[in-house]
Amino acid sequence: MFLDRFFRPRTAQNAGRKLYAGVVAQARTRSLYADLAAPDTVEGRFELYTTHVFLLLDRLKGQGPRAAETSQALFDTYLSALDDALREMGVGDVSVGKKMRKLGEAFYGRVKSYETAFQALPDTGPLEALLVRTVYAQGSAEHAPELAGYVVARRASLAGQSLDTLLEGDVDWGSA
Repeated sequence: MFLDRFFRPRTAQNAGRKLYAGVVAQARTRSLYADLAAPDTVEGRFELYTTHVFLLLDRLKGQGPRAAETSQALFDTYLSALDDALREMGVGDVSVGKKMRKLGEAFYGRVKSYETAFQALPDTGPLEALLVRTVYAQGSAEHAPELAGYVVARRASLAGQSLDTLLEGDVDWGSA
């Protein structure tokens, strides 16, 4: 028992990093951009990363202390990656904090919006509207219904996965 408590935070950090690596790979899936016309821009990628991070956080929510630790580690890794990306894009140290605050506010806004949209399921209208406002904000939204279907399918795929497997950092996003 004592050793479980001692090693669990490190395990959660490793799992969070692995889950985020899975988010990055999935959010870069070619079909999201080629078939569903998600914009391949900084903003478009932010939205897709955020969507996938939220899907994992949603799956782990309410699943106990280990899931909470893993969720926090995933979120921390996501924020760290955003910070690193801003710096790589040449955002100065003075501006990074302000931009990170805006991104954090955007993330929490998305969380509330996704939660509301998921409560309306099986009606995908609110989810489609959210995707139009976020993912497709800079372009054509004709593929919003298909992207909503994709999000619902990924959510169902995650729901069917073993919690223990996810807590090890292994995620299967299902077929796109």
